[in-house]
Amino acid sequence: MATTRKATTRWEGNLMEGAGNVALESSGVGTFDVSWPSRAEAANGKTSPEELIAAAHSSCYSMALSHGLAQAGTPPQEVVTSAEVTFQPGTGITGIHLTVTAVVPGLDEEGFAAAAANAKENCPVSKALAGTEITLDASLKA
Repeated sequence: MATTRKATTRWEGNLMEGAGNVALESSGVGTFDVSWPSRAEAANGKTSPEELIAAAHSSCYSMALSHGLAQAGTPPQEVVTSAEVTFQPGTGITGIHLTVTAVVPGLDEEGFAAAAANAKENCPVSKALAGTEITLDASLKA
């Protein structure tokens, strides 16, 4: 069954001096301030579209990798994924770098690397962001 999620942003003013907030409406977990300086310079307690994409990608990737490992008979004890989304003003999003570590009993580095690469290619958010270069560092924790 398909699901739809909703977020709404209210923006006031022009790009450089204006500001707004994004409400995560489906979950109701909060409303977060956004501004151009928080996107192009330091975050200063505000979020950005790139941080929200990083959150979506890291969580989707972790789910996809966990599922793939379990389907292969090696369910993970833990998967920790970070996503770094790079934004270049005037150009846009120039890349996404995923870093994943996991505890997977009974799986060697080679098997883990293959599972991690498969998850990178097949998680729904990776597919949605296919026009952006996505790189990956994957390693097992002891």
